[in-house]
Amino acid sequence: MARIIGPSCRLCRREGDKLFLKGYRCQTDKCAVTKRQVTPGQHGASQKRKKTSNYEQQLRMKQRVKRIYGVLEKQFKNYFKAADRSKGVTGEILLQLLERRVDNAVFRASFAESRARARQLVRHRYVKVNGRKVDVPSYQLKAGDAVELVGTDAQIKTLKEVHKSLEDRLKPDWMDIDSEKLTFKVKSLPARKDVDMAIQENLIVELYSK
Repeated sequence: MARIIGPSCRLCRREGDKLFLKGYRCQTDKCAVTKRQVTPGQHGASQKRKKTSNYEQQLRMKQRVKRIYGVLEKQFKNYFKAADRSKGVTGEILLQLLERRVDNAVFRASFAESRARARQLVRHRYVKVNGRKVDVPSYQLKAGDAVELVGTDAQIKTLKEVHKSLEDRLKPDWMDIDSEKLTFKVKSLPARKDVDMAIQENLIVELYSK
């Protein structure tokens, strides 16, 4: 299965903001965005000063959202097509589809320090949905779905330690989390207010509508 590879910190620097792609490191002084506030490359500093066109703003927003959720171009475009076919506001539905990915939900529930780690947990079959193991990170959760993390005693202990270390992370309103059992239930579909990243989805809609 295709995935984004390469230095994660360069992606954050390119967007000029923390995308929280490396978990704990993003919260420390080692964060590349904090240490080097220029875009990567030989002429990064000069790129930061130049004016940006409407197209570049739209493109950068699309790239930003792709990198936050860890999806590639073809998959992201399919999400947009599905959102465009659905009733409602296209941009909000697009974000809802991305939020409903099981790897994102595991991250949101604070069972993984990053979405990349949550994706790994899913691929390695640590995650059950409604009692059945799921190994597809893009699996779409529905209202009422029950998600459980499983593994050996040692693995469960490690997962609980990770969860405890992330207890200060904001918990989404659309899920009911049981920290002791490492489970959560999807109470409702995520709403726009549940997306706490700086995202302007209207720019993505404008880009794909050309």
